[in-house]
Amino acid sequence: MSDTEAQFSVLKQTADPAVADAIRDLIENGEDHQLNRINVLDFSARSGLDEERVISGFLHASRLGLFELTWNVLCPGCGGVLDAHSTLKSLRHDDYHCGLCACGYEASVDEQVEVAFTVSPRVRRIAAHDPNTLPLWEYYKQIFWSSGVDFNEESFAELSNEVVLDALELPAGEKAVLSLQLPPQFIIVFEPVTHSAQFIDVQGEPTKERQQLSMLYNKNPTPTGGTITMRPGPLRLALDNQAGVRVLPSVFIAAEALHHLIGKRKPFLTAKRMLTNQTFRDVFKADNLNVDQRLKITSLTFLFTDLKGSTALYERVGDLAAFDLVRAHFQALLEIISSEKGAVVKTIGDAVMATFVRPEHAIVAGLRMRAAMDVLNAQRGTQDLVVKIGIHEGPCLAVMLNERQDYFGQTVNIAARVQSLSTSQEMHITGPVNDAPAVAAILRRESITPIQKQAALRGIADKIVVYEIP
Repeated sequence: MSDTEAQFSVLKQTADPAVADAIRDLIENGEDHQLNRINVLDFSARSGLDEERVISGFLHASRLGLFELTWNVLCPGCGGVLDAHSTLKSLRHDDYHCGLCACGYEASVDEQVEVAFTVSPRVRRIAAHDPNTLPLWEYYKQIFWSSGVDFNEESFAELSNEVVLDALELPAGEKAVLSLQLPPQFIIVFEPVTHSAQFIDVQGEPTKERQQLSMLYNKNPTPTGGTITMRPGPLRLALDNQAGVRVLPSVFIAAEALHHLIGKRKPFLTAKRMLTNQTFRDVFKADNLNVDQRLKITSLTFLFTDLKGSTALYERVGDLAAFDLVRAHFQALLEIISSEKGAVVKTIGDAVMATFVRPEHAIVAGLRMRAAMDVLNAQRGTQDLVVKIGIHEGPCLAVMLNERQDYFGQTVNIAARVQSLSTSQEMHITGPVNDAPAVAAILRRESITPIQKQAALRGIADKIVVYEIP
């Protein structure tokens, strides 16, 4: 059996079989560009397979060596990939700069870090494994722009004619001259390999005199050469490539057609969603953050649980029976968290800390947890298992604590304190969770009316508004 055949065999045992078959078909029959920076959410939509199972399948496939996983920092403006990392550890929390948009960004893992999968060259070699051999526009589509930019092949060809005055491949060490006719619009001379840009504000009376502009590409490029003003008319653009690699200077008209070309987006797998994925936390434990790394997340939902009266339970029914009860309760909670697109950060005694990308996933998980405890109690003819639940949503930092990827900040503190407000099986949520439209819809569907109240939380200076879910 070949190595690849063995990898497929193991994948079918560890991942959903239908997902494993779809992955095998993609690797064996997909076109080259379909195997580079695969957007797994798009793959899920096109194949009709469950998103969570697809994500899990690609993670298992990556662990087996079928794919290489990359963390790509994106420009929120143009959707360009500002930096590509093979591991979460190399993500920086400082600014990334986009030459095309002339903007700097601090990489938030919410929507600015894309997780994509590329087939391993040991499994199948594709053109993107040698990006410097890709044709110019294929380089833009496969390397510069992210999998979240929704290109239609026909519209791309049509619009590129409208937005591009000229473009060329310039080998290392060579020079070239472009003769252009500048229209009275804003022009960007952009180079996607070095991410260098020069802006030209074309205005005033047209001229027949040839204008001159020289650009040098080197190994340490300045992201943007600033903005210069020129008049409509002829331009002689001299280009000198001293960057040591092939460059692809392109002259764009920064008008509505360009915005239309790159403005249509589709969902992609974000780093936030990956960090809140149970398979990733289980399978990729080594690909965590460095101890001194801090990644900003602008919005994450935390769910805390605790088992009411567990000390008295051990005393009442004995250690062995209590242990079996607590283990059954943990098993039910962990299965629910995973099935609702959440991930367990840690368990502390009889308590669970979990994260969810969206508050509606957490509220559904909380309601299911209460129902699961009712089922377990009914099976045993007792009321021993009562879970207290608290949910809060807000900004936080992803950090490493005690060799585990964890979260830090006031949002985490409030979520833990809100859970402690519960005295029985009622659940407590905060305003940001209650105000989420999808949460309100779920509560209406379940005929649940939240009870608003003020609460003083230990360690929190001011009282906050919380909602009891009876």
